[in-house]
Amino acid sequence: MGAESVSADSIIDMAKTALSDEALSSAIYRRLARIYGDESVRSKIAEIAEMEGRHAEFWMNFLRKRNSESSTKAGRLNVALHLTTMRLLGLSLTLILLEKGERSAVELYSKILESPELADFERSELKKILEDELIHEQEFAEEESKFEGVLTYIRDAILGMNDGLVEILSVTTGLSGVYGSPFYVALGGLIVAIAGATSMGVGVYASVRAQRQVHESILQRISNASRYVAHLFRERLISYMVRKGYSKETSTAMAEESSKDHRMLSRVIAEEEYGLREEALVSPRKAGLYSGLSNAFGAIVPLIPYFLGLSISIALILSLLLAGVALAVAAFIIAVSANLPVKRKVSEMMIVGLGSAGVTFIIGRAVSTLFGINV
Repeated sequence: MGAESVSADSIIDMAKTALSDEALSSAIYRRLARIYGDESVRSKIAEIAEMEGRHAEFWMNFLRKRNSESSTKAGRLNVALHLTTMRLLGLSLTLILLEKGERSAVELYSKILESPELADFERSELKKILEDELIHEQEFAEEESKFEGVLTYIRDAILGMNDGLVEILSVTTGLSGVYGSPFYVALGGLIVAIAGATSMGVGVYASVRAQRQVHESILQRISNASRYVAHLFRERLISYMVRKGYSKETSTAMAEESSKDHRMLSRVIAEEEYGLREEALVSPRKAGLYSGLSNAFGAIVPLIPYFLGLSISIALILSLLLAGVALAVAAFIIAVSANLPVKRKVSEMMIVGLGSAGVTFIIGRAVSTLFGINV
């Protein structure tokens, strides 16, 4: 985006967006600083809240200079909704959300800096604000890295829940097209749900266990070799860093420093050449248990209406509604944890989940008509 393409009107619109975002962020951060008990997280968030408040003042003055007014107050309902969402997500996913917000601010301010409409002092001040946002993003990323293992289990659990939900939604919707009795639909769906949850739990356990054994074997081999033939790993590390674009001198210095401790050397080799870290290895039992239980939980959602004694048509509608809500929540968490566009992910999962249910319902109706089933 070239500087000439950023008009005075678009600068005003961007500034209003920036003011709204900074005011909202400041209000959210102030409230978050009171919630979390972790002192390091709380102090960082409190400090960032003050900075965001100063950023909001900059944008207010920026707009006043251009005879454009906008409120610096964040709506209470908006703040409350964000805080409620963050509390439900937990600290690990909240940190990802905060990091994403800082990244969006960096992108917006980078565009504004390209505009010729800025005065020199405004450009200088905005560069300082941009530095603040980059620092905030890095701080949240560092805190987020402490929850890497937790995030892995969260993603596995959500994906397992989504699989169970979509599978049983398709099964029950298809059966409702065949049978007129909610009981038969519920019974068939329950049997498939139990089988599916068990199969997923066992399958994930076996897969993760095999993968962990392979990774542990590699780590052990690297550790043993670094203890007795460190000079070979030193040369490998130098070659690897040179291939990545570092100078021979820098690569040699890095390898020399790593070689002072065989544990450090083995860690560097494992991370750089194999992309492995011992603390990042996933527990097969936990992965299997979380996947199986989350799959079962997801499967229960579309089954609930069929156990309430409602008519088949009402049970079907309620099942689709509950599944739609659950799919949206699952998609939101997946998008946040994987840093994907939220709207696109929600739309994608809703279309796939409800679309597959629609297809199986049509198949069920066709089977019912073809074979004359009316139970």
